[in-house]
Parts: sequence; C-alpha cells; structure tokens
Amino acid sequence: MKSLPALAAILAVLTALPAAAAGQEEWMPDARLNGALPPVTRADLYKSLDAYLAALKSHDPTRVNWAPSVRNTENNVALIVGDGLWATVTALGPYDLRMADTKTGQVALFTTATETEETSAMALRLKVVDGRVTEAETLVLRQSDSGIKFEGQTFESKPAMNEMLKPEQRLPRNKMIALANGYFETLQLNDGTLHTKFHANCKRVENGVQTTNNPNFAVVPVARLGCEEQFRMGNYRYDDRLRARRFPLVDEERGIVLGAGFIDHSGRIGEYRLTDGTLVRSPVHRPHSFYLLEAFKLKDASIEQIEADFVTVPYAMPSPWDDWAQR
Repeated sequence: MKSLPALAAILAVLTALPAAAAGQEEWMPDARLNGALPPVTRADLYKSLDAYLAALKSHDPTRVNWAPSVRNTENNVALIVGDGLWATVTALGPYDLRMADTKTGQVALFTTATETEETSAMALRLKVVDGRVTEAETLVLRQSDSGIKFEGQTFESKPAMNEMLKPEQRLPRNKMIALANGYFETLQLNDGTLHTKFHANCKRVENGVQTTNNPNFAVVPVARLGCEEQFRMGNYRYDDRLRARRFPLVDEERGIVLGAGFIDHSGRIGEYRLTDGTLVRSPVHRPHSFYLLEAFKLKDASIEQIEADFVTVPYAMPSPWDDWAQR
C-alpha cells in the first residue's frame, strides 16, 4: 500500500469547502441533469462499486480508478484518500443493499464494516464519471465512539428494498424527491402534520435496528408504533432542524431515493405534549446533531420502507458537501 503522502501527490482531494448559509433548509434538484454526462448503465456502476469494495478490503486505494480530482469524506469529515476506514477495515459484511442512478452516475451501498473487534453499520455513496470515481462519501457507525448503543442489530436482505418496480409503478424523479423531502419536513419540528405519504406496510430500519412496529426496542419506546402513527403523534418535536438536505441518487427502476443531511437538536425542549395530550420528556437535553444517509423505498406513491445510518457529530457542524447543489 502506498503512503498517504504519495497518495496525496497523486490525488487532488478537496478538503476545504465553503459552508452553506446558516439556517439553510431547502433542497436543490441535481443541476448535473442539465449537462451531458457519459452514458452509464446499472451494471457499470455496480462494477465500479465492487472494484472500490475490493480495493477497500485490500487496503489499497491505488486499485480504484480515481478521477484527477476527488472529494472524499468519512463521517462528515474530508479525508485524504486512503485514510480512515481504508487503514482499519478487516472485513465487509454480506449485507448488500445497493442502488444506482444512471442519470447522475451515482451508486450507493448499505452494508457493515468490521474493524478488528467491532462490526458497524456502514453506508457508502460514490459518484462515477466515465468510469472514474469523483466522489466518495462514507458513513461508519462506530458505536464505541458515538455514544449511541443500538442493541439487537440485524442486517438482513429486505425484499421490499430490493424489488424492481414495473414501469407503470415508477414515479417521476421530482415526485420521488418530493416524497423523500416531505419525510424530512415531517420530521423537522414534528407537530403531527404529515408532509409526505406513508405506505400501509411502512417499516424503518436505523443503524441496523427496526425502529417501527418493534415493541422490543426499549431505547426508543415509540418504536412500537408504525411510521405514520409515530409522526401523527408528534413524537419527534425535539428535532429542531433538518438541514443541508441532499438527494444525490434517485434509482427510478427500484423506486429508491438516497437522502443526506443533518438533524439538529438545540436541547431547549424539556417536556412536551403529544397530539393526544400525553406529556412526554425529550430524550435530548444538550445541543446535538446527527449526520445521516437515508434511503427511501417508494411504492404506490408513498414511502414503503426506510433504511438509515446516522452518527453523532458536533452540534450544527457544517458539511464538506454543503456546496453540492452549486457544482
């Protein structure tokens, strides 16, 4: 494996990027759709993903076909290619939830990564242009470091997420993004109002744990409820802001939108009432933020399943991807 200085000399990795304006909440459509990109297929993107994973497991980033300029992050921090997980990964798990956007050259994966004695939920997004990786965004939930303990993690194949939709079941990209963004709108300052539509079979998995229709997940008592019921009751009133929203990948054939962003908690809310009048106490009592990658499976013009990985970051932390919409 080449040294980091040698890699730095080969690869121009962007590490200092302008921050978004404070309080920016809006999402922007992918401006890259307005320009011509080299044609790419799902098979092409999966091939690039598999080559990246093989290189990662071998600790050799020089085996990746990188573009001359690369933007690379891990857990919301810009890193030199070859740093972070590249040096410490000892195995990648069999869990393989992947998605691709042939119009923007994006491919993503939800899986697990082992670093010696701990296995973590992992999400990865790549942008590939003309066979070369130009962006790599990695999220690894290292529970020993995060302070979040998700017990009872299971990483199993999900038929709903993996289903290919028939052409007549598919939605236009703008409608798909609107439904995913509506979920974020519903979550932000959750007052019981729905800004999206939930499928009757809606399920949500977060960091490898089912957090809806799961009475056994004691960490989050409302996990016993379904997707829509959780939000109609206003359980997440303590979520002050869902900012820096991005929707870099839209897999129209599979009905999946990949979203990214931050949930900010100011910690100001102590007790609050649910929409049924029940008095509850906020679980957050200090300034706190989550950085997340979240996949939404859409069917029948509604959210059928959700897969999310998130980690704790400093409160109101900006992102190396904040200028994504302006590129």
